[in-house]
Amino acid sequence: MPQLRQLAETPKTDETPNTNEASTTYETPKAPDILKTLTATVPRQFVHRAAVAETLLTGWTGTGPERFTVVAQWPRAHQLHVSPDRTSYEPLLVAETVRQCGALLAHTEYDVPLDHRFVLHELRITTRPEQLAVGPIPAEPVVGITVTEVRRRGSRPAAIRYEADVRLGDETVATGHIAVSWTSESVYRRLRGGRTPDTVSALPVPPGLPAEAVDRALPADVVLAPTRRRDRWQLRVDTTHPVFFDHPLDHVPGMLLMEAARQAVRARGLDCRLPASFHTVFHQYAELDRATWIQVTDEDDEHIQVVGKQGESILFKCRVGTGVR
Repeated sequence: MPQLRQLAETPKTDETPNTNEASTTYETPKAPDILKTLTATVPRQFVHRAAVAETLLTGWTGTGPERFTVVAQWPRAHQLHVSPDRTSYEPLLVAETVRQCGALLAHTEYDVPLDHRFVLHELRITTRPEQLAVGPIPAEPVVGITVTEVRRRGSRPAAIRYEADVRLGDETVATGHIAVSWTSESVYRRLRGGRTPDTVSALPVPPGLPAEAVDRALPADVVLAPTRRRDRWQLRVDTTHPVFFDHPLDHVPGMLLMEAARQAVRARGLDCRLPASFHTVFHQYAELDRATWIQVTDEDDEHIQVVGKQGESILFKCRVGTGVR
C-alpha cells in the first residue's frame, strides 16, 4: 500500500532549462485506504490558504513517476462553491480543488519553498454537472495528477504543467489542466514594482447586479456591476471577501476573474445555459487600483467567450462551455 505523504522535507535551493514529460493516458488509481480514513486537511500553507475552512485537500501519495493521487473533501454548504439551493457543487469548486493540488505538490514533491510566489498561467476544467450533486455527507473526490512538464531554472523546478482526473466513486466527474510557475519573494517584489497589499488600495466597490441575476444567494458575492451595455460589466473587487481574499493580496486573484466569467454567462440572461467548463488563459496581473472590465466577446450554442481588460490591456480570456439545464 502506498504510504501517506507527511510534511515536506526542508526545501532545496538550487537553480537549467529542462523538460520532464510523462504520459497523460492512465486510469486514476483509487485512493489507498489510509487516505480514505483521514479526518484533517493538509497544512493550509501548502495550498496558499489562510483559512482551514477553505483548505479542500486532505492527503496525497505518489503513484508513479510524476504521478500522484490527491484526496479532497467538499463541504455540503459553501458561500460560493455550492449552489444556492445546496443541491449541487459548482464547477469552480473543482477548479479550486485542482489548483490546490498543484500548490500542494509543488511544495511537497518539488521542493518549492513556502515563501515563493505562484503565477497561474492557464487553467482548463471540464465538468459533468449531472455528477456533481450534493449528497447526505461531504463528497470526497479522488484526484489523479500527472505532471506532464517540469521547467527548471538551474537545478530547481520553476514551473509545471499537469493533468487532473477528478473522480467521485467510480465516476469521472471532471478533468483539468493547469500551467503554473513560481518565483522567489525578492524577484516577485521587483516584478511588482513595489506593489504590496499595504501600498495598493482597491477602487471603491460599485453597486452590483441583483444576486439572482448571476445565480448567487448573497449580494456580497456578486462580482459584476452593470454598465450601459448588456455584454459589458465592471468587476467588483471587494478585498474583504472571505473567499476571494482569504488573505491580503496585491492583485485581483485568478479565481475571482473566473467567477466573473461565470457570472457574465448568467448576466446574459441565459438561464437555460449551465456553465460546465472553463478554459482560462491569464496574460497579466489585474491591478487592484485600476478598473477591470468584463465583456462577452463571442458566443454560440455551446460556448461563451469572456475577456477581462484594464484599459487596452487584456488580463485574461475565458471560454466558458455551457450545457442545457
